[in-house]
Amino acid sequence: MAASIVGGLLESGHPASRLSAADPFADSLERLRVLGVDALHTDNAAAVAGADVVILAVKPQVMAEAADSIAAAVRDSAALVISIAAGITVEALQRRLGETAAIVRCMPNTPALLRCGASGLYASAGTTAQQRGHAELVLGAVGSTCWVESEAELDAITALSGSGPAYFFLFMEAMIDAGESLGLQRDTATALALQTGLGAARMALENDLDLVELRRRVTSPGGTTERALQHFEQDGLRDIVASAMRAAADRAAEMAREMG
Repeated sequence: MAASIVGGLLESGHPASRLSAADPFADSLERLRVLGVDALHTDNAAAVAGADVVILAVKPQVMAEAADSIAAAVRDSAALVISIAAGITVEALQRRLGETAAIVRCMPNTPALLRCGASGLYASAGTTAQQRGHAELVLGAVGSTCWVESEAELDAITALSGSGPAYFFLFMEAMIDAGESLGLQRDTATALALQTGLGAARMALENDLDLVELRRRVTSPGGTTERALQHFEQDGLRDIVASAMRAAADRAAEMAREMG
């Protein structure tokens, strides 16, 4: 995800000379060097010295160590800290970085790798409008962004867009399996299912009509689509989706408690 953000910033015109990165692994640093970043470090504090914006793109399990290593540098520069680690709350970060540290928590998703991600953002009370703009610039380089007013809403975003790509992958898997059972070659069913998913998403994004109307327009009375949709509704598709997303949101909240 860090490499995706760096790549997105560079593609959007942000100069490589303004970027600095740290990683304990040489292979990861080499990936960033290939992208055009020259200021590469194995020491976190050296990488963030004098920075306006610091991105903590680390796993939750190592966040405490990473935050402790940059705490003094962040306090000196009053930098905005952007965290993409699931389950690590603003309060937990401020205990290590300082109670007045400006922090934006965000939940991106894996399509950010293709610059078409969706990220939910939440800012701590001390974050300025300018710093919020910086956060939008950074995450906007890899997709769309939206702000939430309460940190608890990030659990819902985790359940919706954070985990959401996997839901669509599962649905497409099911469509491919069903197409194969109906007599199609698997490669044919796969090509049709993936292109259909892409086309439906583009129609929804690039159209002023809402989803209900778009669905109505491809559902002829008494036709094949209507029959299929009736089965989805009768079998409780909406309830299944709601229950699954509630489970994901509950797990996100559990992770926050576990991570302290």
